Amino acid sequence: MIEIRKEADFRSQVAGPLPTVAVFKTTWCKDCHYIEPFMPDVEKKYENRLQFIVVDRDDLAELCSEYNILGIPSFIVFRQGEEITRFVSKLRKTREEIEQFLDRSLQVAEALGA
Repeated sequence: MIEIRKEADFRSQVAGPLPTVAVFKTTWCKDCHYIEPFMPDVEKKYENRLQFIVVDRDDLAELCSEYNILGIPSFIVFRQGEEITRFVSKLRKTREEIEQFLDRSLQVAEALGA
């Protein structure tokens, strides 16, 4: 996962034609730490179909405010700079739920002509 520390880097990463999954989280979030062990495998499963970036909500608070990131971890998929899908819930996210979201995101991207 590519760590994003600057807003310009975020905008550059999400601007490409490959759908980009932005994972918004923080260091103090227990649910964020819960997903850490399996996210490398998830990323590998979607290799060459999705790009993954991670944004620390505390480091880029203005950007997170722009995208209305309140609960964490939050997942937003972008294609060519536009949001196409979002997965936010106050409940802990399982690997299965995340993969279902990513599969749906790929379907949306394909329907949009990705």
